Amino acid sequence: MTKVMAAMARKVGMASSAVGIGVSLGVAAGPVARLAAPPTIPRDSGPEADVTLAAERARTALEAVAVDLDARAAAATGPSADVLFAQSMMPRDPALATQITKALDAGRSLPHAVAEAFGVFRSALEAAGGYLAERAADLDDLRNRTVAELLGLPMPGIPDPGHPFVLVATDLAPADTATLDRELVLAIVTEQGGPTSHTAILAKSLGIPAIVGCAQAPSLIDGTTVLVDGGAGTVVIEPDAEQVRAATAKAEQLSQALAASHGPGRTADGKAVALLVNLGGAGELATASEVDSEGVGLLRTEFLYLNRTTEPSVAEQTRGYSAVFAAFDRRKVVVRTLDAGADKPLAFVDHGEEPNPALGVRGLRLAARHPRMLEDQLAAIAAAAAEHEAEVWVMAPMVATPAEAKAFAERAHAHGLAVAGTMVEVPAAALRASHVLAECDFASIGTNDLGQYTLAADRMAAELAELLNPWQPALLELIQRTAEAGRQLGKPVGVCGEAASDPLLALVLVGLGVTSLSMAPAALPAVRLALAAHTEAECVRLAELALSAVAARDARELVGSTARMP
Repeated sequence: MTKVMAAMARKVGMASSAVGIGVSLGVAAGPVARLAAPPTIPRDSGPEADVTLAAERARTALEAVAVDLDARAAAATGPSADVLFAQSMMPRDPALATQITKALDAGRSLPHAVAEAFGVFRSALEAAGGYLAERAADLDDLRNRTVAELLGLPMPGIPDPGHPFVLVATDLAPADTATLDRELVLAIVTEQGGPTSHTAILAKSLGIPAIVGCAQAPSLIDGTTVLVDGGAGTVVIEPDAEQVRAATAKAEQLSQALAASHGPGRTADGKAVALLVNLGGAGELATASEVDSEGVGLLRTEFLYLNRTTEPSVAEQTRGYSAVFAAFDRRKVVVRTLDAGADKPLAFVDHGEEPNPALGVRGLRLAARHPRMLEDQLAAIAAAAAEHEAEVWVMAPMVATPAEAKAFAERAHAHGLAVAGTMVEVPAAALRASHVLAECDFASIGTNDLGQYTLAADRMAAELAELLNPWQPALLELIQRTAEAGRQLGKPVGVCGEAASDPLLALVLVGLGVTSLSMAPAALPAVRLALAAHTEAECVRLAELALSAVAARDARELVGSTARMP
């Protein structure tokens, strides 16, 4: 909509709106500022006079981009730092430099050789699907940064209009999202992305209202005032003063209620639901440990392995785990063993060639190829646990069969770790949950992966965002099946995917039989507040409504119209 059309709408008392997928709660109003456009690559001027010199310039530019990302990662915390460190590995990949040289030898000018090389890798990631396809958008950002470095142009990225604004973009790269200033960026609206995209995860961790998958985002013009509701997934264009006042008042009321929320998770009639935090590395430890939670439901251990050229020793790992266990003294800490492979390759491990890494040797499957690595990790976890009073549980990622669950539990128990479970991310594990849970002590459902594998939908494909909506009835059925198996066997079943951080969906998950919810620290108060406003029976009824729906949006609307949200 143009400014003229918006003005006409105001004259007749109307405000147009846009709809997307709300991924981070909150309400904000302010002027739009669009992400800076990527650099324009000049026309291909033909072969470089000195190919060797041009290739060296390319390597220098790639290293400059990597160093900048390293600096951003060092300044960031939590998921932001982890994502940036992982992204900084890409421009340092020798295969990329080789591909650039190949394009130079074929007669391309340097900027075009760089763009062509990134294009080759982008196509490969898209063809691989799954996690690797999710990283394709990251390559676009790295390409733009490298070209800008070569041409001496400003780096693409976050605008600076000199006042607080609503950031609008086609999509946001991790380098953009990870270093946002929460005082200036009031809200985020992107055309692409889904509920589990980097933008969604990082915005939630930063506590910035955000909407992704908004098809009308391109029509939002710089300077236009918008009202963003990250919970409802709506954008009101040129709202009137009363709309802004009402939304702001509601947001302030909710903020006060959240600030007053404390204590263990409970439904209105006293049903206990453990509320835990997800923890991705040492950088977010201080913030996560200060949140009023019952512990850690997902400790991602990759932070000890990624961005290294050598495997961490048992002593190094023990120190890393000890820091976490000390911060969560007398609380539960669920440690997920190494989930490497696919989009998280290790520099010191030969992952081999795989036709589809997302469906290949990742997670627990890597332990079959490198068994000592898992043994060292379990030994380090056990050593750290013996030094502290945290209640330490361990679980394995990417378990597909009861035999895998049994083998992992036996190995963990042999190291003196009393409670050993499995992640349920593979549909086979959910379908045979009673058999899988019979072989271990608990299960934790990773809704991000389980949804992706169940719906066969790449996380970053904007047109498939609805398939990745955690409200998909097919996904909810698998969660119910797993939770019911846990109930029958008397074993806990939690959820540690992004679905747990949606207060409305949390009610449904509890109604499906889930016993604990683990989420980004910033999301916990809202989930606790929602649970306290509903009885267990009401949660069960809401779950029945969601399961009766034909589509994800129908499920959310049915539950949303029935639940009493604060």
